[in-house]
Amino acid sequence: MLTMDTAQTWTVIGVLAAGFLGMMTLTSTLFLRVLRAEIGSLNVKIDGLRGEVMGEIGGLRSEMNARFEAVDARFETVNTRLNGIDRDVHFLMRRESDRS
Repeated sequence: MLTMDTAQTWTVIGVLAAGFLGMMTLTSTLFLRVLRAEIGSLNVKIDGLRGEVMGEIGGLRSEMNARFEAVDARFETVNTRLNGIDRDVHFLMRRESDRS
């Protein structure tokens, strides 16, 4: 059987500790690389979704503006009709007041 003295024991402990710390460093470095890559791909996906949402909002804005223009045109038509009715009512009131 092999026996080790104190210096050899501490050397083995040091080598194992260095190996353990090296593996921890390697693992954490690789984990950070993977994490950064995943975050980068999430940023790309979020930017793509942001572009889609902004495009949809722009389309919605255009559609709403077109509909508001149509509603404004309808209000103008109603306003014109009401002005005509008002003119006719004034004419009829003057005519009736002139008869009396």
